[in-house]
Amino acid sequence: MLKTLTSAFVAASLLTAAPVIAQESDADKDWSTIVVGTEGAYPPFNFTDASGELQGFDIDIAKALCEEMQAKCSFVTQEWEGMIPALQNGNFDLLIASMSITPEREEQIAFSNKYYSTPPALVTLKDSDITGTSAEDMAGKVIGAQVSTTHAEAARDYFPDSDVREYPSAQEYQLELENGRLDAVLDDVVVLDEWLKSDAGTCCKIVDTLPAKEDIYGKGIGIGMRKGDDKLKAKVDEAIQAIRDNGTYKTIQDKYFDFDVYGS
Repeated sequence: MLKTLTSAFVAASLLTAAPVIAQESDADKDWSTIVVGTEGAYPPFNFTDASGELQGFDIDIAKALCEEMQAKCSFVTQEWEGMIPALQNGNFDLLIASMSITPEREEQIAFSNKYYSTPPALVTLKDSDITGTSAEDMAGKVIGAQVSTTHAEAARDYFPDSDVREYPSAQEYQLELENGRLDAVLDDVVVLDEWLKSDAGTCCKIVDTLPAKEDIYGKGIGIGMRKGDDKLKAKVDEAIQAIRDNGTYKTIQDKYFDFDVYGS
């Protein structure tokens, strides 16, 4: 089920946006109004704060891109598993939710150029006897990851002799690990580091990062859009390059991280 922000502005935007998507092709649109879909449950990239407002790196990047494109943007939240179908159905125009650009996903939707790329990492309880990240180290262990993510796929690839379990959100696998029902979890190193720095993450530690295999993790993290929205893709790609060139990207990056997240 599509969850929207509580503001009347967003609700009104959705009511007016849906018919436009249905009636106009990409070539006919000026893309002065854009609806952005995100998860809102993946800190520090996208999350909902105590007041119900969306925050995070993805959100700030989205706002910067919209400003660069001179577009009026509104945001909606969508559970991760339904993200691509919701985009295809026209519930929103851009998918900005830390989604990896993979060949499988490129068969379903189009992507912008990447806007960041960071490696996965393995986390365990602090008193765990796990000291390495090889398949042998993890044989027979129970590993958690978020459902339908490249991290879940990677966990099965890296650790063929482990029991990999998938959870609807990062918060759920975190609780399972903390309560001893998992031996480890695999996710983006930035997401895990953010969790471990919080009060909720004092239970656990990063064992190590792992190589981000391109056949699984693809070309980095990109912005999703419907196939055929070529004019929109060109605008987004130009805007990504523009905020990289004018320093806006670095300003946003430095707000959340003390290292380069764009990658090589």
